[in-house]
Amino acid sequence: MAMLSENQIIESIERIEHEMSGFIAASLVDLDSGMTLGVKVKDPSFDVTTASAFNSELVKQKLKILGAIGLDGGLDEILVTIDDQIHCIRLLSPSTFIYLAADRQATNHAIVRSVLTRHLRDFEA
Repeated sequence: MAMLSENQIIESIERIEHEMSGFIAASLVDLDSGMTLGVKVKDPSFDVTTASAFNSELVKQKLKILGAIGLDGGLDEILVTIDDQIHCIRLLSPSTFIYLAADRQATNHAIVRSVLTRHLRDFEA
């Protein structure tokens, strides 16, 4: 997968932000390092860089679990809901994923997944 520039990544995330009520933050993340390749944050109190790094560890552990129990299908998405937020991790390639956080009062799982799915191609170079 060829790499987009940081500006292209941010523009792609902004398209998601404009279509989704409740957008809090999103990032494109390198799975191996946990480093963000591009971020957009609407709520400055949300530390998307730290969340992205820890979510890379979550993805790695989930991949280990799938291997340990003998499931050979690829990991597509991890959806986490907390009291007031929805967090969605969508793998784009074996080495990158998009991470999105949204306000649960302003959106729902179906909208988050639908908007992300519509914009996956935006992250292809």
